[in-house]
Amino acid sequence: MDSEDRQRRRRPDRIGDLLPEAARQLGLEAELRLARATTTWDALIAERVPPAVGACRLVRLEPGRITVEADEPIVASELRLRASELLAAFAGAPGGAPAHELRIVMAGGGGGGRPA
Repeated sequence: MDSEDRQRRRRPDRIGDLLPEAARQLGLEAELRLARATTTWDALIAERVPPAVGACRLVRLEPGRITVEADEPIVASELRLRASELLAAFAGAPGGAPAHELRIVMAGGGGGGRPA
């Protein structure tokens, strides 16, 4: 088998393996990281706080802090009560990040964004 045959039979690269480098070259690393973190957050909420599914979303990821927007005060309260649990789960999940602060803001700008 010559080298041309080997190249044709080589396993194709997986798109997920190519995305980080492509994002880096395009200057989109932060956006890709936020997208992954958002997917991780949504999965954690679905698993640990099912009533909050669709009523909160991760909007900012900063070193040591995540900011989540909540649609209703009761959702914000529940997230604050479970902040330690959610932060620990987020830190240990693929696509998550270590954070010591959960900042919750109300949709529409209300609520003041008090940290948990």
